[in-house]
Amino acid sequence: MLKKYKVITEWVQEEIRKGSLHYRERIPSEKELVEQFGVSRQTVRRALEDLNEAGIVESRRGSGTYVSMNARRPERGETRIAVMLTYVDTYIFPSIIRGIESELSREGCILQIAVNDNAVEKERMVLREFIRTRSVDGLIAEAVKSGLPNPNLDLYRELEKMGIPVLFVNSYYRDLDLPHVSLDDRKAGYLAARHLLECGHTKIGGIFKSDDGQGHFRYAGYTDALMEREIKVLGSRIIWLDSGESSELEEESRRILKRLKDCTACVCYNDEVAYKLTEILRKEAIRVPEDMSVVGIDNSAMAEFCPVPLTSVRNPVEELGRSAALKMVGKIFRGEEMESEEFAPELVIRNSVRVMNRLV
Repeated sequence: MLKKYKVITEWVQEEIRKGSLHYRERIPSEKELVEQFGVSRQTVRRALEDLNEAGIVESRRGSGTYVSMNARRPERGETRIAVMLTYVDTYIFPSIIRGIESELSREGCILQIAVNDNAVEKERMVLREFIRTRSVDGLIAEAVKSGLPNPNLDLYRELEKMGIPVLFVNSYYRDLDLPHVSLDDRKAGYLAARHLLECGHTKIGGIFKSDDGQGHFRYAGYTDALMEREIKVLGSRIIWLDSGESSELEEESRRILKRLKDCTACVCYNDEVAYKLTEILRKEAIRVPEDMSVVGIDNSAMAEFCPVPLTSVRNPVEELGRSAALKMVGKIFRGEEMESEEFAPELVIRNSVRVMNRLV
């Protein structure tokens, strides 16, 4: 027969396993446990001491006793990490997954991939399912349209409350106090524009995504570079696109050509946009780089295999994935705090920029 204090410790642990008690949730008070189990206060205190020493609960003076993160730490081989991205089989996303998978498999974790198609509604559906089923031990997520207010932030907070750690990769929500692993996007935009300036261009346009936080940061870096050289930032040279427009850029060709008509160069939100811009320019007999210089961001395969190989700012996406996975397993298995990390971008020079009068 179990000792009386053991009955209490096993009951608390079972309530945590069932999900009736969550991470950071206050467990019943000493008085409530005395009444519930019909034992002495001393017995209850012994049970709480054992739970505290095991790291299952933590006591807060004047507040009570709460479930700790350690309470739901799973075993290797049973740990399920969900990775929710906007897309998985195109552009840079296979490399992000490859980086994550390489580290999770090394740690014996189970990888569960979810796709939200960059849609708020689908993101909400996936998050609700994670909460309903309690089927994952951690979530690595990419933000959906992170340049816009998002109605799903409460669900991310709910996962954290349940003791399921959340880490963002590639893009993140600035309104959530949660860690992220990403490129330093502002610096990336700065490097792209600075390179064009150093090659003698002063009339530099830009194409950026309006509904994406990365687009805002990259635009900010672009303006930093121009203002550093005391060159006016002209709104008439900027094209803002939402996610749907950037995937069907040809339909925006008239607006793009009008905005870039007096420019000699353009900074593009990413390589996909840069590649499609070169196609629009080719159809109008505008040569790259002779008539228009183009710089992309991400240094993806699209930059390398473009008909005119694109100068691009490297986004170390596979390294982002590995770093995100390492932080997550460190949190789950060792209780390590996850801290944000932004990788430094690097310029990769190819053939898409004309050197006019090189500046230093």
